[in-house]
Amino acid sequence: MPEENSAPTGRTPETNVIDFRAAEQLLAARDPRGAVKLLDGVIAAHPENTAARLLRARAFFAAAQLRPAELEFSIVLEREPDNAFAHFALARTYERQGRPAQAKRHFRLAAALDPNPQYLKAARFDA
Repeated sequence: MPEENSAPTGRTPETNVIDFRAAEQLLAARDPRGAVKLLDGVIAAHPENTAARLLRARAFFAAAQLRPAELEFSIVLEREPDNAFAHFALARTYERQGRPAQAKRHFRLAAALDPNPQYLKAARFDA
């Protein structure tokens, strides 16, 4: 009986791992909407899973669903404020939305956290 209550939708820890890995593959294969569908179930079962949220944010971005991407990247950054990639990706999201001031802030945070050449170039410290 307790097992039924722990996975009311028929999801098991194994199912969540399989769906997460399959979502990674779908995103790599340029099927971001398919990835989002799989990740919806993973996140419903484990809303605290930052890795799943980051992957879903990337999938939303790839699908040009910028508002959901912004929300997911923001949630990741609430939990991991030192995540340079999330700052960079949120900046790209703001950039695509035509919000340059917010983009610049997050590009610079990403570059400050990680001197990755791509982050440094986007931060435009010399401008």
